[in-house]
Amino acid sequence: MRIVRFTVDGESGRYGVVGNPIPDSTRGNGAESAASGPVVAELAGHPLGAIESIRLTGARFQLDEVRLLTPVVPGKIVAIGRNYAAHARELGNEVPAEPIIFLKPATAVIGPDEAIQRPADLSQRVDFEGELAVVIGKPAHGLAPEEAKDAIFGYTCANDVTARDLQAKDGQWARAKGFDTFCPLGPWIETDLDPGDLEITTTVNGEKRQQSRTSLLLHDIPALVSFVTSVMTLLPGDVLLTGTPEGVGPLEPGDEVSVTIENIGTLTNPVVDRP
Repeated sequence: MRIVRFTVDGESGRYGVVGNPIPDSTRGNGAESAASGPVVAELAGHPLGAIESIRLTGARFQLDEVRLLTPVVPGKIVAIGRNYAAHARELGNEVPAEPIIFLKPATAVIGPDEAIQRPADLSQRVDFEGELAVVIGKPAHGLAPEEAKDAIFGYTCANDVTARDLQAKDGQWARAKGFDTFCPLGPWIETDLDPGDLEITTTVNGEKRQQSRTSLLLHDIPALVSFVTSVMTLLPGDVLLTGTPEGVGPLEPGDEVSVTIENIGTLTNPVVDRP
């Protein structure tokens, strides 16, 4: 199931399920034909929790007629550094023996098609980092790896945007990864997914920059959930970024960066200098 958060005509955010096209019965002979694309069926209330309890309102919209928002509004974003060996090596770092965790603020989150704003007055090198993101569905603390699946609501695409020069300058990552707009998420949450071996690709202006598979994660998702929940409680709506593969590089104003993950979809964002 693909869960979206969307708005119609600028109204407040709603939740929905992306489904098959609405049949078109407007032809004179009454024959049905597929409409132009998928539809969004509106959900009643907040979807986080048990999938079987999700209810529909009956309202449906063409997907191309709504504006997609970030699919979740997280309380916190827990991210993992250097979780692909090739990425650790490309930046001259050792492969870590256990996960490196850091936090990104919720104010960094933006949705599909929203602009990543480079802080050009402070940073001369802002990089893309395509990643698989895990959305937590229920409170989780002290979980064993085999218990992790029960706490996961679904998965989405993420871009862990990073001011690389500030990361090197500061020696810790809060400023470099914490700017507003530095955590695009979307386009939706896929709830029915095996994340163990998915292709992940990042393109800039259509040119492929990153291509890898989640099977190459140094620490897999059950291990990450277990490790993080040994430190802090994860709550419904929290997001876990699982790390980026090799191929990271700079973004410039006017660029368009897309993160595509197999069986999920594509998250695309333009790049501008912040006002």
